[in-house]
Amino acid sequence: MTIVADVIRHLEAMAPEALAERWDNCGLQVGALDWPVQRIWVSLDPLPEVVSAACRSRVDLLVTHHPLIFKPLVRIDAGVPIGRSIADALAARLAVYAAHTSYDSAPDGLNDVLARRLGVTVTRALAPAAAVSLPGAGLGRIGTLAQPMVLEELARDVCRRLGLVEVRLVGDPGLTVHEAALCSGSGGSLTPDFLASPAQVYITGEIHYHQARDIAAAGRGAIDIGHFGSERIMIADVTERLARALADEGVEVTACDLERDAFTSFRLR
Repeated sequence: MTIVADVIRHLEAMAPEALAERWDNCGLQVGALDWPVQRIWVSLDPLPEVVSAACRSRVDLLVTHHPLIFKPLVRIDAGVPIGRSIADALAARLAVYAAHTSYDSAPDGLNDVLARRLGVTVTRALAPAAAVSLPGAGLGRIGTLAQPMVLEELARDVCRRLGLVEVRLVGDPGLTVHEAALCSGSGGSLTPDFLASPAQVYITGEIHYHQARDIAAAGRGAIDIGHFGSERIMIADVTERLARALADEGVEVTACDLERDAFTSFRLR
């Protein structure tokens, strides 16, 4: 019989918890290590509707990227979304596990998945991991494009590769790009690392106004692909890898398809 602890060993091989940022809360969020597991769902976020659907579908383990519990709780109030999700999960014996910045930083983790999707050949991590001696580990990636292209053309290529309808550009649309830095999710904090690198463009899921100004002032470019757009690709990757690892255990691993981007575009016509 497969139990939660067995699945966590496979998840730890993909995303060692030692790679998690200090502020993060990776690992088991709800449940017990000895609970049996026959059905697993993988999702980006532990949304209330995802947790509720997983409970109704008799899922045993929900693996997410973003943690259900980010900060310490002083109470579990079933009248608010996070408390209700915890209560529902415990009542249904649904364990919840998060692989967040541990998976971001891991070799062959989310940033390498993003690089492959974008056609970027990785040369190194944008911000190499300092606490763990693991080749290739760290937040973000730097790499080369298959062929040089201008920023506007690269933006169109990024949209096609990620199935996006729009992105936000920073800098001269005619800027020639042959080397790119990238970071899934909220990569704005790594803007100084990008500006210290030789890359011409920074592709990330979230960048702030003043960071965009700094990039433009340096004569560089950026493509903001959205937080959801940069990270939803983890669902297919983790589902495939877990299914392969558990192939002989009789465990069903399913990609959750209930999530949508929190943002929608509105244009005044």
